[in-house]
Parts: sequence; C-alpha cells; structure tokens
Amino acid sequence: MNQPICGTAGFGFGVFMMMNSKVSSLIPSLSSLNIANMLFITGIIMTCVSFLGFLGALKENHCLLVTFFILLFILMLVELTAAFLLLLYESKIDSFLQRDLTDSLEKSREPAKAGNLTMSTGDWDIIQTTFQCCGVHNSSDWKDNVPVSCCSKTQCDLNQPGCYNKLKAWFEENFLATGAAVIVLCIIEVLGMCFSVTLFCHISQSGLSYKL
Repeated sequence: MNQPICGTAGFGFGVFMMMNSKVSSLIPSLSSLNIANMLFITGIIMTCVSFLGFLGALKENHCLLVTFFILLFILMLVELTAAFLLLLYESKIDSFLQRDLTDSLEKSREPAKAGNLTMSTGDWDIIQTTFQCCGVHNSSDWKDNVPVSCCSKTQCDLNQPGCYNKLKAWFEENFLATGAAVIVLCIIEVLGMCFSVTLFCHISQSGLSYKL
C-alpha cells in the first residue's frame, strides 16, 4: 500500500512549505487556502489511516479492514468536497487579494516613514524580492517610501510589475496543484479500498480471521 508513503510525503512537504511561505501573513483571507496547510493535514490523516490498514492486513482482521475501508471512503468524500468548495471560492480570490495586500501595505508604509520595521514590512521585502515585484500594482503604492527590496542587485528598477498579478498567478498555481493532488490521492485511496475489499474476501473464503 502506498498510503503511508504519500501521507508522510504530504506531511513533510506541507511542513516545508509552511516554514518557507510568507504569503499567508500578508493575505489572511486566503491563508486557509494555502496548499501547505492542506498537505499538512491530509498527510497526518492519511498516515494514521494507512497504519490502521497495514495493521488490519498484517493481522488479517475483518474489523480493522472494514474500518480502514470506511475511513478511506470518508476521507475521499471530504477531499472531493473540499476541492469543490475551492472551485467555488476561486472566483473571490481577486477581491480578497487586492484588499489584503492594500491593507498590509498601508500598515507597512506608516512605520517605514519613522524608520521602524514591522513583521509586515519584512514580509513585504521577502515577497518583493522573491517574486521580483513592487507594491500592490506598482512602485507608486509606496509613495515616497519605496523599500530597497523593489530594487534588483545591480540597479533600482522601479518599473517592476506589482505583486498583485504575481501573487494571483501564484495562488492559481496553488489551486491547480491542489486539484492535481486531490486526483492523485483519490486514485490511491480507491486502490486502497480495492485492496481492503480483496483481502477481506480472501480472509472470509479461507476462514482465517485473527484477532489483535
């Protein structure tokens, strides 16, 4: 069964993305849609469920195999429901993205006038350096307090595109990655359910059923 491997991989990759992502702090409305959170939670659940299936197969226990099948089926339904809700939520990304970016930039710009740095200011520096963008729509959003992160290593090009379009594309890629991950997980879960049914029938026909 591949569920333990996929569960552990999803958990580990989710933790890695959560530790290396600064986008959610600037866009609180969309932080719950981050694929890192989904991979983290799904990875934990899949690892626990697959351990139950492994134990059921090892002990050839009817009860554990049936429980494994039911939990996999429920998990698959939850994933499909979440994917459907994400598709409905996708149309609202633009409004949330613009509003949150504008609010966080306003909060960052005021301390910058006094020479103070906040968490939002540091996150904006990371985002602007990583995505090679400046401001929400362009550098004029910063007015007279354009940060150094809007400049490249060799020159200060204030004509860089705004971070709104860059982050919008990034979130769209997250949605595509989430959709692909859901499809792969559902296929693996269907295979796991088929395996549990096959093993259950084999145990029933052979008359073998061991208790824990």
